[in-house]
Amino acid sequence: MLGAVRQHGRAHGYQVRNDLEYWGAHEWSNAKPGSIYHALKQMAKQGLLLAHEIAPSTAGGPPRVEYEITARGTEEYLTLLRAYLTAYDQRPDVLTAALGFMVDLPREEALALLEERVRKIEQWRSSVTEYYTPEDGPGQLGHIGEVMNFWVHSADSGAEWTRGLIERVRGGAYTFAGEGDPFVGVLAEGQENPFASGRPHAEGQDAR
Repeated sequence: MLGAVRQHGRAHGYQVRNDLEYWGAHEWSNAKPGSIYHALKQMAKQGLLLAHEIAPSTAGGPPRVEYEITARGTEEYLTLLRAYLTAYDQRPDVLTAALGFMVDLPREEALALLEERVRKIEQWRSSVTEYYTPEDGPGQLGHIGEVMNFWVHSADSGAEWTRGLIERVRGGAYTFAGEGDPFVGVLAEGQENPFASGRPHAEGQDAR
């Protein structure tokens, strides 16, 4: 949500909800529609966002609110982004979010973070294989060996995929911070969301 607001400059809750659905975040994260407006308010209370009441609702509800990221919010956003790109025991939700915003960093920094992620995966794999030998198969530890077998295969596939991403980024893929006009990954005001869930747009609902 911090990333979405940051890309817009200023955004109201309905725009943020639209962006998250556009990115499919309702499928891979816990950012569900009912929690988005509450989270935006909480981040404003925490000083991560600045709330602007810009217009009364034509439907008789609360005023429409737009949010703008603060310096503290930007610092928190970049801290989370860097942490999520390097963590080895990555949950799909935070890794997916980090990949979606990695171009907000300079290319060389993103490469360094991804390389650090590979190192951490390899270190973690080594710690697993202190107790489990993949060549001997999972049966050596009974069915519990399947757990470690899964961990080793996940580490191998995660490292292989990350190395591929590193090569693509090193080869010039994508536009990173400071390199020119970035890819526009958010919906403009009034732009139709091709992945919308069919809900109607209720005026003023973004302030709830």
